[in-house]
Amino acid sequence: MRVVDLASRPDLCDAALDLGDVGGQFIYQGASGKMITAERFLRLWGRYFLIALDDDGVPIARALSVPLAFPAEGRAELPDHGWDEAIQWAAQDVMDGRAPTALCALEVVISPRLRGTGLSAPMLKALKARAAEDGLRKLIVSVRPIGKENEPDTPMPDYAARRRPDGLLADRWLRTHERLGARVIKVCPFAVTLTGSFADWHAWTGVELVDGENHIPGGIAPVNASKELDYGSYIEANVWMEHPMDD
Repeated sequence: MRVVDLASRPDLCDAALDLGDVGGQFIYQGASGKMITAERFLRLWGRYFLIALDDDGVPIARALSVPLAFPAEGRAELPDHGWDEAIQWAAQDVMDGRAPTALCALEVVISPRLRGTGLSAPMLKALKARAAEDGLRKLIVSVRPIGKENEPDTPMPDYAARRRPDGLLADRWLRTHERLGARVIKVCPFAVTLTGSFADWHAWTGVELVDGENHIPGGIAPVNASKELDYGSYIEANVWMEHPMDD
């Protein structure tokens, strides 16, 4: 496996994006999600859009991340709004001309034919190596636990605290990070917040909402909806983790 970045290989953008997703793509319909377009990555953060290639030069995985200043003035702690606010911090730093000191991973996507083969760990290692190469002191991740989709009603603090008999975290995506040395910092209760009309939610997920709580494909929390107000609100918690940097 060879890893390149979008800055050096912009021709691979479409193929990398065509690898699909790991569920929950509706989160990109929110205000923060709409900020991280392919065009903006090409223009601003091309070095932090990593693409893994097989021996034939075909993309088999991608890892997206954004550089940001943390800790910094007004940013003493990782935000409770997790993924959403990390993207906003990165955009603010570009507008303010503030130099980044950390890298925040946003997603890791593996080709469907290779999922379950252990490629996620090398992609996280590649992000960590890129952070170190660019003098960034932290790799942080607002981790979206994969298995939580099966338990959307379970509170995240309870879910994230589960461990296997061997002592490792029970959720496999949290466990992948832990095996690479990452430590849990805290649960971020409002990591992704998204609202829309009933029509919006149908377009995003294919689900016809009903009054009350709704479970949606890829959701790790329910959508709370009101037919009278034509309004559906989704708030998901994530888990902040920090990877140690090599000396």
